Amino acid sequence: MKYLHEKHFTIEDAKNLLEQIKPLVARMIELKRILDVKGYDIYQHRYFTGSPNGEKTHPPELEELVALVERVESMGALVKGIEQGLIDFPHIRRNGQEVYLCWKYGEETIRYWHTVSEGFMGRKPIEEI
Repeated sequence: MKYLHEKHFTIEDAKNLLEQIKPLVARMIELKRILDVKGYDIYQHRYFTGSPNGEKTHPPELEELVALVERVESMGALVKGIEQGLIDFPHIRRNGQEVYLCWKYGEETIRYWHTVSEGFMGRKPIEEI
């Protein structure tokens, strides 16, 4: 069977890795807020006003944010939402279906999962996996 992701996590492995990822996600959210205050659009890679307000093209906070996203994704997790701190961990269900174990910043641990196509809105309790 062909999967979207090479790396897949057991629920236990994802929960263990989450402890390393939590502080990185907290910093990502903080950097996004700083960039918002500065008027920088991280998705368009430009200032909302169109001018860099005397700074170089990309603020240093953007470089740190990109490095954090790359660090999390190099561990095999997926950054799905910076503002909300949404992280998915690819997982294979017993029936062979590739799904995501889903965590949102502020949640104590991974308690939800969803199919690849449903996304966050389709979250179900991990007990139903």
